[in-house]
Amino acid sequence: MPTLTGILETSLYVERLDRAKGFYRDLFELEILVEDERMCALAVCEGQVLLLFKSGASRDGIDTGGGVIPPHDATGDLHIAFAIPAAELSRWEDRVGRLGIEIESRVGWPRGGTSIYFRDPDRHLVELATPGLWSNY
Repeated sequence: MPTLTGILETSLYVERLDRAKGFYRDLFELEILVEDERMCALAVCEGQVLLLFKSGASRDGIDTGGGVIPPHDATGDLHIAFAIPAAELSRWEDRVGRLGIEIESRVGWPRGGTSIYFRDPDRHLVELATPGLWSNY
């Protein structure tokens, strides 16, 4: 079996790119790697990128000069989870609250982890999860 080292990119499709970029930058203080009128790439942590695509703007292939990225798009309330240390859960709850974001749910998992859930401006479900959610996390 060839080696798999992780998930490099995760994508969300948004109605207003500027609003989504502001939400994720304000909440997580993420660095912008690349942006244009179609998308914004945000550095989450070492080797992980959150891609925000304007809904419908990637339905045609994109010629990069080095090849074509095939068409892609999505609709609906998508889900994304960010890993956080257990010791910082209360700090994250405070930060989310200070930014006026309503925590929709809090779940304690059988393995000991805890997740909090809230929505971004496009109604995507954002989860912050401590270790103990999965057998491998």
